[in-house]
Amino acid sequence: MSDISDYELEREANIARNRELLAKLDFSVDLPSNPGKRKAQEKSSAKPVQPNKRTKREKEPVIPVRQSARLRRTTVILDESPGQRKRREKEEEELRKKEEEERLEAEEHAREAKRPRHHDLDLSVVADDLLPEDLSALRTTLQTLTQTAHPRRTASHDAFVFDTDKKEAEALTDLREKLGRLKVVARAKVTQDRVYSAAYHPDPTKDLIFFGDKHGQLGIWDARAPPDEAADEDGETSAASDGENGRHWAMQIHWPASSRSSISSIKFDPVNSHNVFTSSYDCTIRSLSFTSEISREIFSTDDVLISCIDLLPTGQEMWISDAVGGLTHLDLREDRSRARWYQVSEQKIGSVSINPRNPHFLVTASNNRAMKVWDTRRLENIPVQTLDDDLVEMKDFNQEIVEEHLSSAAGNNCLRADWRHNKSVSSAYWDPRGRSILSTSYDDTLRLWDIDSSLMARDTPFPSSRPFSHVQHNCQTGRWLTVFKAQWSPNPDCYPHFTVGNMEHSLDIFSCKGDLVTRLADRKKITAVQAVTCSHPSILERAASGNASGRCVLWAPLDL
Repeated sequence: MSDISDYELEREANIARNRELLAKLDFSVDLPSNPGKRKAQEKSSAKPVQPNKRTKREKEPVIPVRQSARLRRTTVILDESPGQRKRREKEEEELRKKEEEERLEAEEHAREAKRPRHHDLDLSVVADDLLPEDLSALRTTLQTLTQTAHPRRTASHDAFVFDTDKKEAEALTDLREKLGRLKVVARAKVTQDRVYSAAYHPDPTKDLIFFGDKHGQLGIWDARAPPDEAADEDGETSAASDGENGRHWAMQIHWPASSRSSISSIKFDPVNSHNVFTSSYDCTIRSLSFTSEISREIFSTDDVLISCIDLLPTGQEMWISDAVGGLTHLDLREDRSRARWYQVSEQKIGSVSINPRNPHFLVTASNNRAMKVWDTRRLENIPVQTLDDDLVEMKDFNQEIVEEHLSSAAGNNCLRADWRHNKSVSSAYWDPRGRSILSTSYDDTLRLWDIDSSLMARDTPFPSSRPFSHVQHNCQTGRWLTVFKAQWSPNPDCYPHFTVGNMEHSLDIFSCKGDLVTRLADRKKITAVQAVTCSHPSILERAASGNASGRCVLWAPLDL
């Protein structure tokens, strides 16, 4: 019996027939005797994608390992006299002490680099990474802003309250027409890390936007400034073509440069906008003066994260919210030690907003699912304590003391409203009229409340009512995106509206009634979620946004 299987016999027969057929066609091909092994294919003429050229790093010098004086002695001195030995031992002891001092000093410098900075800082210090010519341009820009005062403006409480639906529809149509023309006109990477906060400077001659990032860096973007010029090999200058628009500068306002120093909010001085206030997770609040070019700390806490700040229209008082459910009242005319702290929630308060028309009304948003309206005239009415027959004013009021005060006659009507959400409330803000409240919640809903002026004039709690408008909006940003916080346009001259980021990479604009005005998007230029938004305080057709990589966008008409 043959050892060759039927399959092998059939395969050999097929090969023989194929060769005979090719021979008849006068077509010579070398068929492999073993199909399992193929000849190597000829090299393709197409060049493969080349990797980026890497610059060869120079070898770093080897740092000598620290050794004691005893180990550095390579020879034994046999004929050393007692006097010589004492001198040598003294020199070795002095060298050892010097090395120990240097080591301790280096460790102290390392610890200092991780602590917040509480002293005054010059502009050249916070912007020490800038080139001299860039620092000079920044100084010029800031000094230009001080030439004109730009006070915060508010609208009448009954502004844009129409008698008929027809007039309101006309105002909404006009708003849609103007804001629908906004396009991407400028882009730049303003900060090194994720954008956490933003504020639009009110100067109408510029598009100057301030962005705060995750690592305590304050970026200033002059979005319509002429681009920097770069010199080529022949010495000729041309506009830089790196895909960025305008000019931007970065300053390390809060320290250390880590996630412990994220800038949670940015506010301009409401009187003249010549100062910018920033709050940070490093438990400090700093003020940068454009006039003196000095950054100074105006408030700090021991270990409580500061989530938000807001200033009264006078610019002399500030309210501060924190991560342990507290509100702090700070009078900027007094020493910071006189600040008073009230714990009004058992969980974090994410935002605090002052009513621009009635500054004694605050609205707070908390992780305990509550949005509350407070009358600070009653909140500040908590009685002082007496100690050893001397009148001592208490500075800290815990939740037990606050609740006891709310139930007393002195604290009656201090809490004007308590509106619950299905999940934690990310933010709540008054509009420029001091009439409407806008809240953003993790239950994927934007809510709008309208409060009549007659209710504010009464000394009674606001009636328990549902919001007049619910807007379904995806707010599930996750841990890698900044939390959505819908922001009112601060412009009092136009029909009230607000901006909010969208998980579909657009910038959404809604009216004060909850109607979608427009959805700004550009799939070719925008490929990330525009989580942080802001609008120009005096020009309607301006909006800005920032994403998780520090890249920012200016939206404006193309015929700018």
